[in-house]
Amino acid sequence: MTARFFIEVAYQGARYAGFQKQENANSIQSEVERALRVYYREAIDLTGSSRTDAGVHAYQNYFHFDYRSDAEETMKNSVYHLNAILPEDIVINRIARALDGAHCRFDAVSREYEYRIYRSKNPFIKDRAYYFPYTIDIDRMNEAAEMIRLNEDFQSFSKKNTQVHNYVCKIEESYWKWEGDMLIYKVKGNRFLRGMVRGLAGTMLRLGTNKLNIDQFQSIIQSKDCKKVDFSTPPHGLILVKVNYKVGVFKNS
Repeated sequence: MTARFFIEVAYQGARYAGFQKQENANSIQSEVERALRVYYREAIDLTGSSRTDAGVHAYQNYFHFDYRSDAEETMKNSVYHLNAILPEDIVINRIARALDGAHCRFDAVSREYEYRIYRSKNPFIKDRAYYFPYTIDIDRMNEAAEMIRLNEDFQSFSKKNTQVHNYVCKIEESYWKWEGDMLIYKVKGNRFLRGMVRGLAGTMLRLGTNKLNIDQFQSIIQSKDCKKVDFSTPPHGLILVKVNYKVGVFKNS
């Protein structure tokens, strides 16, 4: 008899081609599956939650898999050993029993991202934030961020070659704030499209540096044309902060 387990992971994505397993490229999924195979001496196939792109980091992301139901305590106690096998830029924070049929992607109710920008040269954060040494009007950017929160159709902010059936996203939070010397865009929504957060951040930066006005930003949203969006912000400034699940997904939660 099998049971469903969730693996919570965090990672620095600089060395990886993305979260999901790919042919001829190293990914977070392939490394975690390798560690499981080494430790359990059998192949365990994982299903992933949010598909972060190459170079994107995560404080929290999830996989799920099925394994013997009598192995629950063994799974919990294996975290230390699995982390010893994994490379230093990936960590498993926990393995938790979930309800049968729970899905780490489809049962998520929201995801939270940050895009991080710094303006004073700093070699200690260069791979975890975007160096952008220009004057920024945060008030104008927050005007646009509120416009994003009130919108639902984000076709303009989706890169091409995506397999989604619609572009509707419900954004709960969208704002810029200073945290010390770091300017951070915080956004929370039920789903995000391919390249969406980087496209939002990059286009708002154009607004904050007077390369766009608010009416032009509104027209970009309405245009449904991704060619008008600035996707050039680098991936290392983007962090998946949290994946939120509905109550009851985790057993005994």
